[in-house]
Amino acid sequence: MKTVPVTWRGRLGGATQDTLVGVAIATGALLSIVLFVTTAYFIILCLIGIGFLPLPYLTRAVRRLCDLNRRAAARAGVPVERPYRPEPEEIEKDIVGWTRRCKWILADPATWRDLLWLLLNCLVGLVGFVPAALLYYAGEGLFLACGLWRPIADGGQGRWYASVTVDSWPAALAAGLLAVVVFAGWVFLGPLVLKGYAYFVRFLLGPTRQAQLASRVQHLSETRSGALDIQAAELRRIERDLHDGAQARLVSLGLQLGAVDRKMNQDPEEARRLLRQARTSSVQALRELRDLVHGIHPPVLAERGLADALRALGLASPLQVTVVVDLPGRLPDPVESAVYFAVSELLANALKHADARRVEVVAWREEDILHARVTDDGRGGADVSAGSGLEGIRRRLASFDGILEINSPPGGPTVIEMELPCALSSPKTSSS
Repeated sequence: MKTVPVTWRGRLGGATQDTLVGVAIATGALLSIVLFVTTAYFIILCLIGIGFLPLPYLTRAVRRLCDLNRRAAARAGVPVERPYRPEPEEIEKDIVGWTRRCKWILADPATWRDLLWLLLNCLVGLVGFVPAALLYYAGEGLFLACGLWRPIADGGQGRWYASVTVDSWPAALAAGLLAVVVFAGWVFLGPLVLKGYAYFVRFLLGPTRQAQLASRVQHLSETRSGALDIQAAELRRIERDLHDGAQARLVSLGLQLGAVDRKMNQDPEEARRLLRQARTSSVQALRELRDLVHGIHPPVLAERGLADALRALGLASPLQVTVVVDLPGRLPDPVESAVYFAVSELLANALKHADARRVEVVAWREEDILHARVTDDGRGGADVSAGSGLEGIRRRLASFDGILEINSPPGGPTVIEMELPCALSSPKTSSS
């Protein structure tokens, strides 16, 4: 992927956004002390047997504030995962269920880490004001340099700016130069300040090593179950296709050959006609078997790799499909197969459900991660829960520890991105 050079206009826009985010962080720091005192007070009441009623509401507010700071950290380039344990299923909507919910909250280690973060964030979060303070101070220096120093100096004393007493035009010029330096500091230091704060957020609000391992085990259990379900469904499909297709053809072929045997001496013409039908049935049975094998693992995928297989999908589709692939080598067969069938399903969805006319398929590898993106100009509104095959794709990718992200607003366009961990298996290059 090409690196886009950063222009001064882009830096100024980014610094402005960093300033607004910093102010929001600092405002959240002021809110942290209120939430900390209130939540700690009701937790103490819960420990002595009362105070269960407001705790879930307070916890929801605390976690929402924490999630906002996680998003700010991700914006600074430091992604932070949510560490909370899943809520117990089927909690009763009465006092017993409310008590169970409170116990679930108190038993979660992330709840106590949130409280510690609230306490420390009261001070650390105030660094969010640094970009705004730099911008304000740079503006003050520029205003002094433009002549604002004169009415102040007329009052009997100059204005102190940095290390300069601004009471003359040469001093105002020096203040202006210092203001430019402060302005440059605002442009370049703002992202660094927010990134430093983002590491503080990840240290306290991110999952611990133990939580990551527990989440990993749970994810592997779920994906293993999903992989087994997919395999069972695939076996049922193969069995159904064999029973309804090739098996029926072969049974019919056996009956036709039996009829030929009976007609051979009595009616040679009828026997020849039945032989022609048997030949046609054998060709059809062979074609159905070949199609079934192609559905399990297409020959173009096995012989030429994922890049050419995706191009073949694009050529076979009635849509206008643009395929751009940059894969410097062959990938493991299961990964190639998963992406191939996922893209095939997405092209079918774009044709049947989205009324699309153009589709772009892009695939590339970056740091042992296979990325694939399918974009169509259809009507949008794609949803995993809508039963359009997206849930099957998500489960297929999850069995390889992959992810599926969908951005499909009503009216389109639909952008579906896939990521799968992989490793190259040969140096063969195929790109376009």
